[in-house]
Amino acid sequence: MATEHLSPLDLAFWRMETADHPMHLGALAVFRAAGHPGSGDGHAAERAAALLAARCAAVPGLRRRIRDVLLPLGAAAWSPDPGFDPARHVFLVRTGRTGVHEAAGPLMARPLDRELPPWEAHVLAGPDPDTFAVLFKFHHALADGLGALALAAALFDEVPGPRAPVRPVPGQRAGSVLSRLPGALAARVQGVGQALEIGAAMARGGLPLGVPAALTADPAGAGTRTVAGLALDLDEVNLIRKGAGGTVNDVLITLVAGALRRWLAERGDPEPLGAGPRALIPVSRRRGPRGAESTGNRLSGYLLRLPLAEPDALRRLDHVRAGMDRNKDAGPARGAGAVALLADHVHPLGHRLGGPFVAQAARLLYDILVTSVPLPGLTFSLGGSRVHEVYPLAPLARGQSLAVAVSTYKGTVHYGLVADAAAVPDLAALAGALRAELDALVREVS
Repeated sequence: MATEHLSPLDLAFWRMETADHPMHLGALAVFRAAGHPGSGDGHAAERAAALLAARCAAVPGLRRRIRDVLLPLGAAAWSPDPGFDPARHVFLVRTGRTGVHEAAGPLMARPLDRELPPWEAHVLAGPDPDTFAVLFKFHHALADGLGALALAAALFDEVPGPRAPVRPVPGQRAGSVLSRLPGALAARVQGVGQALEIGAAMARGGLPLGVPAALTADPAGAGTRTVAGLALDLDEVNLIRKGAGGTVNDVLITLVAGALRRWLAERGDPEPLGAGPRALIPVSRRRGPRGAESTGNRLSGYLLRLPLAEPDALRRLDHVRAGMDRNKDAGPARGAGAVALLADHVHPLGHRLGGPFVAQAARLLYDILVTSVPLPGLTFSLGGSRVHEVYPLAPLARGQSLAVAVSTYKGTVHYGLVADAAAVPDLAALAGALRAELDALVREVS
């Protein structure tokens, strides 16, 4: 069997991890037993943990671990875990009266065991016997958001009917001159040209100016995490979109910008000035309906200044829409946010030696992560208990205090917030500011 090496981007995520800044994605799914409240037998969480343990052994992508290889120097490859034990990946956690988001914070702070297949599932059992949650953790080297969704979905109950296709992301075609070159040479020329364009765009993207102190964390901090979640009505988001223009994603990003401005004012922080913090907006490069079924990362990104200094909510939306339109015109493979694509031009040894330095340089590249994970229009369940809420959770880069992830499930928008606990002790207040910002925008367009 041929050795399957990690792709350059997967290898970069694997090498840049530190104990205080783990590189795993998360998803907090809240389940409710079928039927009316109180109609279950009170063992829904135990059943869910047993099902996850039984089913994970049948998913090949969950039985593989990462091992260093001799050649090429610095590379790593996937290999089967001969001693795979579900008990080392699936855990039943009694949370008592602690909320699921509060329980998820310390679990998100804990790195995955790098000697094992890089994933975990924590079943969180609270005081309600018919309600439980599952925190899924997948290392970013294993999957991006869509790939992690596919792995988690393989553990759920069978869903009748075809899976919803993943919408392809339009790319740019090579010019006519490149198309006449031999394949390998054309790819090399195009790759070098792309790297130069991305580097130039990063230089034009500017330095971290107008970044509130609340969005920075002590790089030498202890790596503690806090998690918060907020569910909003998609109909209200669409009301804003129809009344003010733009896309749903434009509105969701604008809500983040407005909530940050509102939250800073409530904290008594100085009023934002300047162009605003740079948000990295990941963009999926998967193609076709089977794109989410493959593991690994297929990512690029956009870089967007969040207009925190703009006091008018509708004008903030205009700024966001214009910035996203410029990003889309340039394409996901050319702008400053496409920095992830530079990993393809680095030798594996460069990733091994330079990974820690890349991790430390995150603040030079962007100031906050705002990512969206699309979910299919299906109803997921586990042992008959249905998923009612899904909060995606993103990794937190070194020196940054906050990461925002958002998904839409069954007509509800779910924001998942992950923060450095020392830098942001009031994360629940930011979640409240998101709610207040949505209400304000709805009033503006009504």
